[in-house]
Amino acid sequence: MDSSGGGGCCRCCFSFIFTMGLTALFMWLSLRTSNPTCSIQDIYFPALNKTLNNPKNTTVYLSLRLDNGNKDKGVHYDTVNLNLSYVPNVSDPHRNSLIDNYTNPAFYQGHKKKANKPVNFSAETLNWTEVRGLLSTSKTVFFRVDLATAVRFKIMAWNTKRHKLMVGANVEVNDLGVKVQKKGVKLTNKGTKIGLCSLQVGILANLLIWVVLNFW
Repeated sequence: MDSSGGGGCCRCCFSFIFTMGLTALFMWLSLRTSNPTCSIQDIYFPALNKTLNNPKNTTVYLSLRLDNGNKDKGVHYDTVNLNLSYVPNVSDPHRNSLIDNYTNPAFYQGHKKKANKPVNFSAETLNWTEVRGLLSTSKTVFFRVDLATAVRFKIMAWNTKRHKLMVGANVEVNDLGVKVQKKGVKLTNKGTKIGLCSLQVGILANLLIWVVLNFW
C-alpha cells in the first residue's frame, strides 16, 4: 500500500479545512457589527445658571450625538426614547426621580456617519428649591440620561434582526447650568457580556488549532 498517497490525501484535507476556516474568519470580520456610540455633547439648565437669575425657565436643552462607527454598515434606528432623571444621591440610584421623557422618530444612519439630535425636556415637576439648595453647598448636582431603542444593521442589500440598545450615564452639572465634563458624556451599558460573534470566533480558532495539531 502506498503510504505517500495517504499522506497526500491528509494534506489535501488539511488544506481544504484550513482554507474553509480562514474563509469563515474573513467572512465574520466583514459581517461583524458594532453598536452605535451614544453621547451627550451638551446639556443646559437655564434655571440653574446663577448669572441669569431666571428660575421660571424650566426647559432643559440637550444635544445627543449618535455615531455609527461601522465602516460599511448602515443603521436603522427604531424610535429613540430618552429619559431625564434627577440624581439626589449617586450612590443610591433607587432614589432617582424621573423629570421628563422625549421620543425621537425612527431614522436611518449611513456608515461612518454622526447624527446630532437636539432634545428639549420640560422640568416643571423638578423640585428646584431642593436642587438649588444642594447646588449652593456642593457646587455641582447630578442628573441622569437613559436611552432605549432597537437597531438593525444594513449589510449590503439585507438587514439584520433587531438588537436592543439600552444605555445611560450620570451627568454632573455646575452652577452655570452646564455639564462639568468638557468632552461628551458617553452613554454606556452597565452590563458586560461576551457577544455571540466573539464566542463563534473562539470556537473557530480552537477548531483550527485542533486541525493543525492533528493533521500537520
